[in-house]
Amino acid sequence: MNVVFLSPHFPPQYFRFCMNLKTAGANVLGIGDEPYDSLSRELRSALTEYYRVDDLHDYDALLRACGYFTHRYGKIDRLDSLNEYWLRTEARLRDDFNIFGIHSREIDSIRCKSHMKTKFREAGVPVARGRVVQTIQEARALINETGYPVIAKPDDGVGAIATYRLEDEADLTAFFDTKPDTDYIMEEFISGSIYSFDGLADRGGNPVFHTVHTFSQGIMETVNQARHIYYYSLREIPALLEEIGRECLRAFDVRERFFHIEFFQTAADRYVSLEVNMRPPGGYTTDMFNYGCNIDIYRIWAELLVHNRTAVDYTRDYHCCYASRKFNRHYTYSHENILTRYGAFMVMIEKVPGVFSSALGDIGYIFRSESLDEILEIVRFIHKTEE
Repeated sequence: MNVVFLSPHFPPQYFRFCMNLKTAGANVLGIGDEPYDSLSRELRSALTEYYRVDDLHDYDALLRACGYFTHRYGKIDRLDSLNEYWLRTEARLRDDFNIFGIHSREIDSIRCKSHMKTKFREAGVPVARGRVVQTIQEARALINETGYPVIAKPDDGVGAIATYRLEDEADLTAFFDTKPDTDYIMEEFISGSIYSFDGLADRGGNPVFHTVHTFSQGIMETVNQARHIYYYSLREIPALLEEIGRECLRAFDVRERFFHIEFFQTAADRYVSLEVNMRPPGGYTTDMFNYGCNIDIYRIWAELLVHNRTAVDYTRDYHCCYASRKFNRHYTYSHENILTRYGAFMVMIEKVPGVFSSALGDIGYIFRSESLDEILEIVRFIHKTEE
């Protein structure tokens, strides 16, 4: 099997996907904009060949790279980056080289938030009232229906970049005075706890692995207010959340892909859809899959692609939690204090790449416990500040 991996060097931990593809027997064909010698030793050892381009945004250069790989190795069987930023680029390349996976005709439903609403409705999941607005008059007409506050975010955007909460007419006017030249969707503000339905689906759309995470707050608040964040996995998945998560997999026709589907829980028996992402959850969540369930999701994904292996035996043995720290906060307890008191619970401690630090903090602690009370105790210790 020939698998093209776009930007295999980033995020840094994604070399594990390439290593496991090689172990499963695939030719791993990397395309990136970094010099070969700057790639990690582990990544270089996993790549069958690496084609460097000056700019990954140069589509003609990517066409030439894939054409070269086709000439040298034969038909490309899979192409991915597992990174939301490149979803449209991947889809175009799959169109042009007739590769299995998501194609351009399907991309809007998983990239544009306005199109996602249609799919969520097909799944029977409530959606926030909202629509794309081009003018302040259209925005005011929506606000007459929903009231303030409202959320304004790029219809085709990544994460919480350039996302705003508007509280009143002054905020609305200021937003339109500085609005970027791109389509924005405006929605009613939904108050609730955020949950995500995460995992990996097989070629038939059935979860090979799935779990649920809950978050201390939304990414918008984390980014815009420079907060630290925590989120953790559940050991028991609420039955209703699992039911609607599976309905969403069917509605979005998720096949042989990771998924990260976000919801607001507004009552014990009510979830409102937020958005869907057809890639692994952000940050180090794939590693949290492994630590929470004693699995190797990198191997599982590679064997699904290469051999269509779908039998995975796992249990959710632990709550696994990510808690960040920001350099702009004055914390009560030092890093050494954390390790002295809770070192036995720690499984990873990582410095966060700068492009992710606004959402994931500057340092991330990943720890696990069978007890949710212990998880929350550790979070409080890590996040206690002098302020």
